[in-house]
Amino acid sequence: METHEQSTASVSDKGLRTPAVVLSLLVLFSAIAIATPRAEAQTLNVLFSFTRSGNVGYTPYSGVVMDHAGRLYGTNSVGGAYGNGTVYRVARAGSGWIATGLYSFQGEPDGAGPMASVTFGPDGTLYGTTNAGGTGPGGGYGTVFNLRPPPTACTAALCPWTETVLYRFTGGSDGGLGGEDYLPFAGSLILDQAGNIYGTTPLGGAYGDGVVFELTRSSGSWTESVLWNFSGGSDGSTPLSGVIFDRAGNLYGTASGQAGGGEVVYELSPSGSGWTQKTLYTFSGEDIACPSGGVTMDAQGNLYGTTGGLGSCGAGGEAYVLTPSGGHWAVSRRHTFEAYIGPVETPTLDAQGNLYDTIPSQGLGGGPGEVFKVTPPGNGWTYTDFFEFSGSPASYPFGEMIVDSSGNLYGTASEGGQYGEGVVWEITP
Repeated sequence: METHEQSTASVSDKGLRTPAVVLSLLVLFSAIAIATPRAEAQTLNVLFSFTRSGNVGYTPYSGVVMDHAGRLYGTNSVGGAYGNGTVYRVARAGSGWIATGLYSFQGEPDGAGPMASVTFGPDGTLYGTTNAGGTGPGGGYGTVFNLRPPPTACTAALCPWTETVLYRFTGGSDGGLGGEDYLPFAGSLILDQAGNIYGTTPLGGAYGDGVVFELTRSSGSWTESVLWNFSGGSDGSTPLSGVIFDRAGNLYGTASGQAGGGEVVYELSPSGSGWTQKTLYTFSGEDIACPSGGVTMDAQGNLYGTTGGLGSCGAGGEAYVLTPSGGHWAVSRRHTFEAYIGPVETPTLDAQGNLYDTIPSQGLGGGPGEVFKVTPPGNGWTYTDFFEFSGSPASYPFGEMIVDSSGNLYGTASEGGQYGEGVVWEITP
């Protein structure tokens, strides 16, 4: 059962890319596979179907996050009151779910076209980025924002949250998230316990190849510091995903390259008054490269990632594990698989060590996507086509997934649903 909140606000695309255009751009860089693994019998529940009407928005390219009450939060790349995208919440309502538009972006000066998931900060509010908007040439190079709920309980039908723009990128030495030519993916932010914000941009910086940045708050304002400028050399270029922390405060991420080189997994370590970069792994000819998604870390400090989503990747995709040993990192496990468009998001680990990720389009004909699962049984991996979206009411899942304590998966699909404008879904084992 689906419940839909409606409003009378008008919606327009404002020139942002449609799902079909983004998909066609990805297909140009994708490889054709010759077979599709068999899927397990899982159940997909559409929790909410997006529509062009109302203030919730549509066309989600990011995944969702969950609060302690089980409510889901995400971003839509277009739609809302001004056509520039939204932040929304999906919550249980009786036997169904209802979506609420928390904020509609205006373009200038507050941002447009959010592509990354939102993140909960230590203060319990939401932080995120927009790929365009803000201020500057061409409509701006994106923003970092914070959303806070109303200070008192809201009794009205529509209760927008309060947005504060923390930083507006210029596309110069500070980095840029894209502006008018924004890429169809963006990394999520992370925050430390002090509330400092960390993220990446695929553009700008000293060499124009992207940056890792930190935002710190002082006297009521925010200051950006560039922690690392990617040069396009051995340190990589064009990071499309965000970064993660380990327990020692080191940062880890991937650089996608985008030019037949510069595709790496890297580590940034605090050193004195600055940061030191170390390339942990460089993707070579034996790999299916193009790591547009980031990495995730297990309790033992191993890094998990996937490749195959963008660029001249060869056929299919790849899941890998990097393991530290004697001051070096090496691929301890690798599994290649067939796909039309490989995974583009950071994979998800469950409590049992199973790895999940989405594939936007699979099979010889470029089907409407799948969720795959890789299980580590001792010395090898077992790959399972966990769920195929073929024949389901949803298609083209681009965003990162989350898994709850019961093993249920939650994510989004950029197309499909009752109105054809994307959905929030749940897959139950």
